[in-house]
Amino acid sequence: MDNPSIDRNTLSFIGLATEFCSSLEQAPTLEKEDFIATMLRLLPRLYITMGDARPQEEMTEPDPLGVYIEEQQYEQVRAGVAALLGEDDTYLETFEEDMKYSDTPIAASIAEGLADIYQDLYNFLSPVRDSDGALAAPALVECRENFASYWGQTLTNVMRPLNHLHYRI
Repeated sequence: MDNPSIDRNTLSFIGLATEFCSSLEQAPTLEKEDFIATMLRLLPRLYITMGDARPQEEMTEPDPLGVYIEEQQYEQVRAGVAALLGEDDTYLETFEEDMKYSDTPIAASIAEGLADIYQDLYNFLSPVRDSDGALAAPALVECRENFASYWGQTLTNVMRPLNHLHYRI
């Protein structure tokens, strides 16, 4: 994609999102430790780059770009990561607001969190790729909205158990 209207930060985000999605798709073929190290390298960079990536043109209420990922693809990615992580996939989620009212710990899945991020990034990358970059600005706006409302928090949540697994703290 060689579109001069896409700024450097957006191009960087496109590259990181592509690498992240590719890593999740390849998870079943990777060693567990290598996968965890890759996630710990990519996730913080995605978070920072998403904060820096801003469409050059101002947009007002972009039309939704649609959903490109199918449920089967999402489930294949989630299951691949879950199988790779095995019993280490589940962690206690303490950020949940409901936790303060519960006597039962709330468990979460690293694989599900990563698959949720994958879903938004795949839905960002698909229209950008299909339009040879022409839809980068509206796709980025939609991705940023989803980042602010959901997957940014999911990203920070899965980093804690991945860090724990990497360093066995």
